[in-house]
Amino acid sequence: MELMLWEWLGTLVRWLHVIAAIAWIGSSFYFIHLDLSLRKRAGQAEGVMGEAWQVHGGGFYHMQKYGVAPARMPEELTWFKWEAYTTWLSGFALLVVVYYVGAATYLVDPAVAALSPMQAVGLSVGGIVLGWLAYNGLCRSPLGKSDLWLGLATYGFLVLAAWGFAQLFSGRGAYMQVGAMAGTMMAANVAMVIIPNQRKVVADLLNGRCPDPSLGKQAKQRSLHNNFLTLPVVFLMLGNHMPLAFGSPYAWVIVALVLPVGAAIRHFFNSCHAGKPTPWWTWGVAAAGMAGVIALSIAGTAHAAEPPKGMTAEGFAAVEEIVTTRCSMCHAAQPAWDGIVAPPKGVRLDSADAIARHLIQVRVQSALTHAMPPANVTEMTAEERAILRAATENLRPGW
Repeated sequence: MELMLWEWLGTLVRWLHVIAAIAWIGSSFYFIHLDLSLRKRAGQAEGVMGEAWQVHGGGFYHMQKYGVAPARMPEELTWFKWEAYTTWLSGFALLVVVYYVGAATYLVDPAVAALSPMQAVGLSVGGIVLGWLAYNGLCRSPLGKSDLWLGLATYGFLVLAAWGFAQLFSGRGAYMQVGAMAGTMMAANVAMVIIPNQRKVVADLLNGRCPDPSLGKQAKQRSLHNNFLTLPVVFLMLGNHMPLAFGSPYAWVIVALVLPVGAAIRHFFNSCHAGKPTPWWTWGVAAAGMAGVIALSIAGTAHAAEPPKGMTAEGFAAVEEIVTTRCSMCHAAQPAWDGIVAPPKGVRLDSADAIARHLIQVRVQSALTHAMPPANVTEMTAEERAILRAATENLRPGW
């Protein structure tokens, strides 16, 4: 009963995290779009820097933005912050429930680094905290005066983090760690910079003082960073379900490519919203970046053990023995592995028919990559992976 409740806790926290992320990303994308679509028109009220007319759901909306703040505080003011806070809190809770409680399975890989679960958790938490401090330091340094140089420095920092965590954690754990670190940077931008700056502006208005324009500029810069980081962070958070990405020996290089791909896509939409010439070249950058990602994942499979000579798909009996020995203790109707109450993702490998149905997944997860078993907890050998690779060599989707 306790294990089932724990499993449901993870499911509910994951659901909450996705819902909150949708709300946060949606509001972030909307306000970036609104900000870029504002136009200066004759007859606007004093202090208004631009306005936009919009139609949605059968109604018309007239949106205005003040350069700093209105002359006096409105009676009602909506604050956009809880979406970000809920996303981070639920995300960290999910990190604890899945990756910290199950650190021996999902975070630690003895083939990468000899870490105890507690050491891995400590490095993860420390990395998240230090990640924010380093990023915030870059923003407050002289680099912060240039969006271009600050962006390049932040990119280099994230790539370095991806490489570093790949030397410490399992591929799955490294992806989740970089995603958690970047997500923390985004949420902390809201909690530590954007909202505090807005509160200072409100306090100045209530006390009859002229608000400092630099507060709004600083908040806008952090908001723009969040906008460009959103798509890569979503990729990283989904990456733990993509073994061809996190299971590749070039996983950190894939992260280095995904970051500019996400930024290029956001630049395309931001430019369109601002009424600038359509930068179609961004899709060429995105396509080239993803082609590089796919090429690296394919190249990474060359590191798998070569199949023994003469081995063909007819060796299904050998495949069945390997899968039954190394995989079925978790992928069974009633898993025998402690802490698992249902077959992961509903995949059962406890019969010949079930194994035959999932041979393509077996090939991707255990032959072309070392994604499964996680952290190789059942000690699948290189020879066994070679047999799996040979037996599944000619499979195609829909087999």
